[in-house]
This record gives sequence, C-alpha cells and structure tokens, in this order.
Amino acid sequence: MRRPRKRKITPAAPKKVIRAKANDVFSNALARLGAGTPNLMEGTQYSLARLTRDYNLLNSLYREHWIIRQIIDIIPSDMLKNWITLTTEVSPKLLKRMDLELRKTQLIQKLKKGLQWGRLFGGAVGVMVVEHQGYDLSQPLDLRLMVPGDFCGLMIFDRWNSVDPSLEIVDDIRDPEFGLPKYYTITDNDTNRMVKVHYSRILRFTGDDLPYWEAQAEQNWGASVIESIFDELKKRDNVSWNIAQLTFMASLRVLKMADMGQMLSATDEQTKAELYRTIQAQNWLMSNMGLQIIDAGDDMQSHQYTFGGISDTYKQFMMDVAGAARIPATKLFGRSPEGMNATGESDLQNYYDMIAQEQEANLRPILNKLLPVLCMSVFGAVPDDLDFEFDPVSEPSDQERSDLAKSGTENVVTALNAGLVSKRTALKELKQQSERTGVWTNITDADILKASDEIEEEGEMGGFGGMGEEEGDGEPPNLPHTGRGEAPGDKPPQDPGKPPQMPKSVGDSDWQEDEHPRDEGGRFISGGGTKKWRNQNNTKEIYLPPNEYAHVIREINTNLSEERRRKKLFHQAIGDYIYLIKNNGFDNYKILGKIKII
Repeated sequence: MRRPRKRKITPAAPKKVIRAKANDVFSNALARLGAGTPNLMEGTQYSLARLTRDYNLLNSLYREHWIIRQIIDIIPSDMLKNWITLTTEVSPKLLKRMDLELRKTQLIQKLKKGLQWGRLFGGAVGVMVVEHQGYDLSQPLDLRLMVPGDFCGLMIFDRWNSVDPSLEIVDDIRDPEFGLPKYYTITDNDTNRMVKVHYSRILRFTGDDLPYWEAQAEQNWGASVIESIFDELKKRDNVSWNIAQLTFMASLRVLKMADMGQMLSATDEQTKAELYRTIQAQNWLMSNMGLQIIDAGDDMQSHQYTFGGISDTYKQFMMDVAGAARIPATKLFGRSPEGMNATGESDLQNYYDMIAQEQEANLRPILNKLLPVLCMSVFGAVPDDLDFEFDPVSEPSDQERSDLAKSGTENVVTALNAGLVSKRTALKELKQQSERTGVWTNITDADILKASDEIEEEGEMGGFGGMGEEEGDGEPPNLPHTGRGEAPGDKPPQDPGKPPQMPKSVGDSDWQEDEHPRDEGGRFISGGGTKKWRNQNNTKEIYLPPNEYAHVIREINTNLSEERRRKKLFHQAIGDYIYLIKNNGFDNYKILGKIKII
C-alpha cells in the first residue's frame, strides 16, 4: 500500500507595497496652474536679505524717508506717552519727587530713544549711570550701596555704535536675562577707549524677534522692523513716482506736419536745424501767448488724460504699508477716515491693543530692571510691594471725562458715607482721579494731611442731636408739632422764667406751607410747625446703610425740583421718614438726620 505523499505547503508571497510620494497641492499641467507648472507665480522666490546688517541703508531711510521715520517713532512715543502709575503704598509727596527725578534725568526721552534705535537697527543698549559706582563697570550694580541722588540717567548706544556683546552668557537660570550676554564692551569713539560693562547695568532694546539660529547670527539682537516693511514701501514709492510722472502727460499737444518724415530724412543738417528752430518758436508762442501759428496744411490736436481709478489703486498700496507697519493709515499718513459714518475708532482700538501688548512684552522687562534703581535714588529704599501699571494710551473725550468724574466722585462719597473709608483716604482717591478726569485738581497734600484719618462708624456720624432716635430708642423726640400734654396738638410748654402769653390769633394769610411738610398722601408729618429743627446747625452726618443712602440720593435727584435742590438746607419726606439734607454743591448731599413719620 502506497504511503500518501506529503503535500508541500508554499507560503504565500507577501503583498507588494506600492510607495509613492504624495503631493497635496493643487496642480493643473494643461492649464499651467498650481505647483510645479511653468507659470509666472512659480517663478516667485523669497531670498534671505538680512536687511538689518545694511547700516547705511537703514540710516539713509530714517534720515530721508518720512514714512520710515513715522514707523520708527510713532509706536515708542505712544508706548511712553502716558507713562505708568505706581501701585505701591507711597505718599503723594514721594511720588511728586519721582516725577521731578524723571524730568531732571530726561528718563522718558532716553527710553524713547532706546526704543527707536532698537526698532531701526534691531538692537540698542542703555547704560544706567550711577554715581559712586562707576569705578569698575564690569562689576554688578549693588543697590545696597546707593544713596538718594545717585542715579544720573541713561546713556543710549545703538548696536552699531561700538557695542560688542560678549560670548560669555548669564548662567543663572532664575535670572530674567538667562542665556543673554553677561558683558558688553562699549568703545568710546572719541578716545578709542574700550569699557567692559556688566549686564546688571545694561537695559536692552531689541527689534523684532528672530528664530534661534538667526538670533545667534545677529549676536542675540533682533531684526530691524524695516525688514518686513521694505518691499511694501518700494511698491508704494514706485506707484507714487509713477503718478507724479503722469501729471506731466495730463495734456498732450500733437502737431501734424505734412511730409515730416521726408524733411527729417532727406534734408541736410542745416535744414533740420531750421525746422527745429521753427518748432521751438511755435512752442514758445504757445507757452507765453497761448497762440499757435501753423501752416494751412498742418494740424494741431490736444489729448487730455484722465486719472480715474488711480487714487483707489494708490490707497491700496498705502494700506499695505500701514498693515505691515501695524499702524492705522489714519495715524501713519495723517488721513481722515473715509466712508459714510467712518470714524476710525475700531482701527484705533486695535492699534491701542497692540500698543498694550508691546508695553507688556518689551517695555515692562526694561522698567522692572530700572525702577528699583530709580526708587533707591529717590526714596532711599525699594518698596516691598513695588509694582506699576501702564496708563491707557487713548485719551478720553470731554463727555467721557465728565462721566468718569461724576461716577468716580459718587463712588468715593458713597464709600465715605457708608463708613468704609476715612476722609483722608477719600481725598487721596479724589486727587488720584484728577489726573485722568481733570476735576479735584485743587486738592493739595496739606488738605489731605489735615483731613481726619479715622473712619467714622455708626453712631459717630452725628445727626439731629436728639431727633435721630427712632421709636423705642430712649426718650421720645421733642417734636415741634406735638405738645407735652396727653394728646397731640397741645401747645408746647413755655420756657421757664418767662411770663405766660396770650394766645395769638392766626389767619389763613399767616399759614406757611413750607413749615408744615406733608407726606405723599397729604398727611402732616412730624417735624412741621413753626418751631425750628433742633440742632439744625449740626454738620455731622448720620449713618445710613448703603442701600438706604442710595435710595435717598436717587429720590432727591429724581423727584425734587431743581429750585428745591439748590437750597442749602432742606427737609424731604421719603418713604416712612423725613430727612434733613444739606447741599454741599456739585450734587453732593449730606444726610444730617431723619425721623419717622407719625
């Protein structure tokens, strides 16, 4: 019996994987459109020009081109225009000394120059000049050795003005300048003396940020802002010059002469010269007398050129330059907004947002390094809570200032009346608002020091002096319209020591309505009568809860006539109470007391 043959199992051949390069781009070879096709767009190339290294070109552009000067100067000016506000606990007197120091050292102007050269050349430095610590500038600046008056200002050098960063870098990982040069060698161009300066004495102003290797190639400086604008600027300049050239062709005069070609080709030089003199004389007559003399067979024509659409084209190139510079065209070129109801406010708001970003990214690190030095020179110490905020770049309108002043004053007065702050703090707040609102500018430091620093709590803010108690709070008030008898309306008791007097008859003509206040329903309320309010000359306020105070002020401003509000002292029934109110002017009211309506 034959043994079955074993079947040989052949493994299946592996599937062949087809690998191909994927090109996820649009391409139409027949139409010559898209990537890899021979068309004009594919001929575009972007080469690395490194315009920042061309010092002569940058210098020439800044000196001679008004748009470049605008681009370089506008943003630093707006970044420093309204300066900063210190948020530390420092007296107004010391803050005033800080302002004087800024003006004396021209610090803001020096910072502006540093920002300008940093934008133009890609980098600049400011050397902090400190008296009594200039013997060895290669040593770190020691704030502990500074005394008031030591800071003398800044010396600004652009990166091409003999400033050479060292290869040694800051290796302290906690230092904000970690990875940047540790020393800067500055050469005096007059004496050729080289000075090595420690980075703690240096303020860096850099241009546009660069990738790592490009930054290394630029010695840790940035790029000039002109690099990203230069191509758009050339387009705009060429369009502007072409438009100027077209103005010479606005009116073309054409003289048709018979056999002109033969006369120029077949005649001798003398005949040609006579022809030229004839044409020149005709042109002279046209220019001076408006008269043209020609032969009967000749013809004179004039062609007028229209410039329709050129202005719109020119505006588009201007918009490209403004976009590259990140400055609105209305601000860069000094043009008014165009279009119906166009104000340009949205463009300016976007620009102000960009300025705020630039302040945080570029200016705050500089001031974080500079302010401690300035504080040591002015205060003699660095406050533990030293901090600052950039003041808004935009200037409020007159209406906005008025609204800010009104709301700010009302907030301060409300807090004061609620017993949340002292009068001294309230005056400080009003004076601080004066720089932005333009009101309360006459509050002096002496006024602030004279004001009370104690917060008046409930029960200490005065009132009617006996009329502020409500029912059940001790002895009942001495109400002028009620007697001391058992029933309301009894005549008031006579003063002791005075003889009794006969009752006096009173007619309708003697009635004074203002002396008998009524509530909204017409009822007589307590506090009326012919007798004066007790302790009416009291100037202390009574304490009202914030909600009640706001309700009273709202009722005064809403329901009282302007004539009544102008009174120095008046009473008003509001709800279940009658309030004695003093008008301090400028819609500022004091509540001197209140009593409950019977």
